[in-house]
Amino acid sequence: MPGRRLRFAIRLSQPVLGVTVRSGWLLEGEAGWAEWSPLPSWSLEEAATALRGAIAAAREPYPSPRPATVEVNAMVPRVPPRVAARMAAGSGCATVKVKVGDPEGEARVRAVRAAVGPAVRLRVDGNGAWGVEAAEAALARLSAYSIEMAEDPVGTLSEMALLRRRTSVPLAAEMAVRTPDDARELRRLDAADLLVVKPQRIGGIAAALRAAELAGRPVIVSSALETSVGLATCLAVAAALPDPGHAHGIGTALLLTEDVTSDPLLPVAGRLTPRRVVPDRLLGTVP
Repeated sequence: MPGRRLRFAIRLSQPVLGVTVRSGWLLEGEAGWAEWSPLPSWSLEEAATALRGAIAAAREPYPSPRPATVEVNAMVPRVPPRVAARMAAGSGCATVKVKVGDPEGEARVRAVRAAVGPAVRLRVDGNGAWGVEAAEAALARLSAYSIEMAEDPVGTLSEMALLRRRTSVPLAAEMAVRTPDDARELRRLDAADLLVVKPQRIGGIAAALRAAELAGRPVIVSSALETSVGLATCLAVAAALPDPGHAHGIGTALLLTEDVTSDPLLPVAGRLTPRRVVPDRLLGTVP
């Protein structure tokens, strides 16, 4: 593939599940720039799949967007409740996702709800921290804060299918759907109300759109804490899908201490406009 390869490393303003620095490569192709930045928790196979998707995103035009802008949510990691409240209130987004599954989870949600008021939609993300019974009990408590959905309260699709029949809270599956075949299994098990897909991990734009088709559920697109170059690819997927009726998880440039571009994909009134991003603040170049 012709073009440059640029290496980057950017610190997060707050740790996210132990990740403090996002690093990877920006790849230039015939269509523009793409990002390859597998998270430390991804397998070698997932990293290779992500690379194939990044190369395709650099070579091929983005799909035609359906809407002019896309609604996105802010994300609050497992930070102290007072920090969580400040992050949520300052995001400007009408939807906030709060990480839970740790001892401070409920207090964090309580603090965020108090900070943003009743009009902002709250969702929680347990990152598979609970078993079915513990998740059922936790969601019963968290329901007091008017949450719109729970992402990954349990870790597997079979657990999700069982929990879905024991809670009134809508469930979204992300971590158990790593391939389009997993999306097909979600549909077979009737395991979740929504699919959350990370385009980079699942293999790029075409694989993400295929997973959405196989799942037969509304789809929320989520970042893997990429720079704005990678977020542009996530945004392209979100803009190519039918409106799920929920904000997409692409507001994570708010968590970066810097970016590879002087025109980052930061939400404006909780929305982003689909576009390619050119890295003009290069943080290391490899010939």
